[in-house]
Amino acid sequence: MPHLILIADIGGTSSRLALVGADGAPRDIQIHRNDDFAGFKEMIEADLGQRGPAARASVGGAVLAVAGPADGETVKLTNRDWAFGKRDMRRHFGWQKFAAVNDFEALAHGVPALGAGDLIAVGGGVAMEGAPMLICGPGTGFGVAGLVRSGRQRIVVTGEGGRARLGAVSTEEARLVAHMQEELGPVVVEHALSGSGLARIHRILSGAPLSPEAVIAAATRGESAARASCDVFLRLFGRIAGDLALTLNARGGVFLGGGVSAGLAPFFNDSPFREAFEEHPPHQARLVETPVHIIVHPTPGLIGCGQLGGRMAKTLVAKTLRPNLHVV
Repeated sequence: MPHLILIADIGGTSSRLALVGADGAPRDIQIHRNDDFAGFKEMIEADLGQRGPAARASVGGAVLAVAGPADGETVKLTNRDWAFGKRDMRRHFGWQKFAAVNDFEALAHGVPALGAGDLIAVGGGVAMEGAPMLICGPGTGFGVAGLVRSGRQRIVVTGEGGRARLGAVSTEEARLVAHMQEELGPVVVEHALSGSGLARIHRILSGAPLSPEAVIAAATRGESAARASCDVFLRLFGRIAGDLALTLNARGGVFLGGGVSAGLAPFFNDSPFREAFEEHPPHQARLVETPVHIIVHPTPGLIGCGQLGGRMAKTLVAKTLRPNLHVV
């Protein structure tokens, strides 16, 4: 009987897939470039093909975390023209169990399982036991999720915070927003706070059309224009994270996910991030007390998918162990 669950963290640019058993620990992680495939099915077929017939036969279900809303029957990536129907996906692969979740929902499920080595603190603060936690951050887009406690259970709530309108609180920000409005129309958070947003900020401020990776690399080399662009990005990020922390009352802590957060990790503590995070009168004191951590685990979305997949795997194992009932 199949007893493993295929788990996948599917972003706009790349995807990470693994197998998980009842222990919830991801194993045999494979990373794929989305550009190499026409869609979800093709990528999963290729992944299972690489694992071999025995591994494929052992898979009885899947948990797919996608960079987009996942609460309907049809699931679409926000920043890539990929979509699937949940019932069709389950039938196609013959899975007994199947779930699709937003990528930041999966990330939120994984936060309690992260260790000290998976996190970098930004400033001080002490988490309030049992209080809501905020998970947010830039990658291909800008993801937002909350982790709240109900009795002994933790419940994840998700939204599309990256599509909230972005305003300005300084002359420099007003200039950026005005440029983005000319190019994109109404400006939303992820127009600035995403990988493409970092590149856009740098181009507007310096005139140089660099990729986000190149901007970070130049800042790492000490190039002043790139570092200035990173500081502007991190100031905006701090302000938006502070807005969201107040909205959710995230006194249990703020966790910054997404590939861009990890890439910029060396710059946070010497940037305007924490000042902008706290500068929310009259609630500065509340935000000063709120701890902020960057998630630097290489595959944090898979940790969360593993928690969900482990629960599924337990049901498959229980089914195989259940004794046959005979009617006399």
